[in-house]
Amino acid sequence: MKRNKKIHKDFESNTPFFDDIINHFDSKGEAFGNQDRNALKLFQLDDLTINVKSFKIPNMVNRLAYRFFRKSKAQRSYEYANKLTRLGVGTPQPIGYYEFTSLFVFKNSYYISEQLECDLTFRELLTDLNYPDHESILRAFTRFTFQLHEKGILFLDHSPGNTLIQINDGDYKFYLVDLNRMVFKSLDFETRIKNFSRLTIYEWMVEIMSDEYAKSSGKDYNEIFNLMWDSTRTFQQKYHRKERIKKKLKFWKR
Repeated sequence: MKRNKKIHKDFESNTPFFDDIINHFDSKGEAFGNQDRNALKLFQLDDLTINVKSFKIPNMVNRLAYRFFRKSKAQRSYEYANKLTRLGVGTPQPIGYYEFTSLFVFKNSYYISEQLECDLTFRELLTDLNYPDHESILRAFTRFTFQLHEKGILFLDHSPGNTLIQINDGDYKFYLVDLNRMVFKSLDFETRIKNFSRLTIYEWMVEIMSDEYAKSSGKDYNEIFNLMWDSTRTFQQKYHRKERIKKKLKFWKR
């Protein structure tokens, strides 16, 4: 099996440490977060907590695609994190990635970054509607998203669990995670507004985000709200349809 790796220049002296935790990933480290799709573990490097994401081994089609035609999720995560950093967008410090391949197929990959402590994610704004300064955080998040768009960043996984939020006396800082699906280009109006479609089921939250985006962009509130709410409902309909299909498939597999 062939191994390919890239370590950030600031961490090259720690390469033996990273080699060891990747080689013994199954037996070392502390499991962290949701392990349903990909495995996440934390490791300690002196005073620094390291986050290692082990991506699920892809299906056979993608094993061929990642081997010969496409960059792996780990490589994309690392490269996109570095690009976000250069653009002044918050994301945990990228450290490196590892890939394992055979002669003909891609096996698996790991993305390494600094573990970033946060006060909440966007998800808490959905599960706790009485969260302190809820509307202020939501408006700040909307301004953050507008700045992403202004910088030509389309975060395709702009969903509730993928933005970490730090709070410091009313100052909010936002950090993107789960970075392997991003596009960097000039964004038209429709693409920008549809980027909000995965974030909430609540119309009143869409109203607030539409109002703040209108203030930031100078665009018409009604035009923004109508498109944002319509794309939100469309996404929810597709999501629930997929969930119903999954349940039926699981029933027939029993």
